[in-house]
Amino acid sequence: MEKINVIKVGGGIVENPDSLSQLLTDFSQLSGHKILVHGGGRSATKIAASLGIKSQMVDGRRITDEQMLQVVTMVYGGLVNKNVVAGLQARGVNALGLTGADINIIRSHKRPLKCMTLDDGTNQMIDFGFVGDVEHVDGQMLSVLLQQGVVPVMAPLTHDGKGHLLNTNADTIASEVACALVPYFDVTLTFCFEKSGVLRNADDDSSVIPHITEDEFHQLTQSGIVVGGMIPKLENSFQAIHQGVRQVIITRTDHIDGQGGTIIE
Repeated sequence: MEKINVIKVGGGIVENPDSLSQLLTDFSQLSGHKILVHGGGRSATKIAASLGIKSQMVDGRRITDEQMLQVVTMVYGGLVNKNVVAGLQARGVNALGLTGADINIIRSHKRPLKCMTLDDGTNQMIDFGFVGDVEHVDGQMLSVLLQQGVVPVMAPLTHDGKGHLLNTNADTIASEVACALVPYFDVTLTFCFEKSGVLRNADDDSSVIPHITEDEFHQLTQSGIVVGGMIPKLENSFQAIHQGVRQVIITRTDHIDGQGGTIIE
């Protein structure tokens, strides 16, 4: 079975010209089939603030009202996505920018109200607004594109099939895409961000945890070592492993070739 790399990069990387340039060069040099999934949250937060729209995050997820949905659609599906696509084209990669709505690649439903434990220890019902939970990824259509030499570049937006776009966590999209490709490819999923991996000490980049099992993940969250956006990243990693993804790696962007980082088992 042919191999494929599904690479997810955070907004902090694609929003910085220098790190974006290095990422695109490294990604373009990866051999074989590949998909790039990107974030863009920092740009969305900055542009929203300039428009007087306050950003609110709960457990690493952005609450998305109607105004914020307009912002993330412009930023994720437009500014960030097309900059990445143009940069890859300049490097000889036949990239195609996609949201989940394009050719019906990713269908989601609007997240229901959810009871969350807040930082102050209280429980509260949270309305995430126009946030999507993935129902289906068309792995067959993606495989057709890939076999034609197309490299999908996927923005963190999906749709509900009823004309509504939904803001969807980029880590979740990467995980769900990787799982949908399991029948067609030998899949490696890599989450790239600014750190060298999952860190035991957030202030010490050399404190990488080289391997994490699911039991260890629960221990790390309970002890407060793994917090914030790393929680959904690891949740998505274990979901992917359970569904047949061969390997999940969390690492720095300059280790996009699989060297170093944290391996999820």
